[in-house]
Amino acid sequence: HLVESGGGLVQPGGSLRLTCVGSGFTFSNFDMSWYRQAPGKERERVAFLSTSSILWKYADSVKGRFTISRDNAKNAVYLEMNDLKVEDTGVYYCRAQRLESYWGQGTQVTVSS
Repeated sequence: HLVESGGGLVQPGGSLRLTCVGSGFTFSNFDMSWYRQAPGKERERVAFLSTSSILWKYADSVKGRFTISRDNAKNAVYLEMNDLKVEDTGVYYCRAQRLESYWGQGTQVTVSS
């Protein structure tokens, strides 16, 4: 079970911090990712972080602007988003993955002036 929060409406150039909290599984054993889905487009992965925060990856479109982090003690993963652009608009989902995979319900991020 994953629950995202922190989405909202922000102007271009603004910032948001998304939070995803997991329950019902051993959070620290799972790799965590953030995905987004823009209207009319396929879901894409924007950030990935391994179990011990050793390995991380970002989509080219968000490199230098987004930062993924996790706090295993709080069963939480975060996505710090800076210098937001209109094209960052979409529903953001977190995903926990090991042999099985869990998804959250998503949180809407809208970047608009």
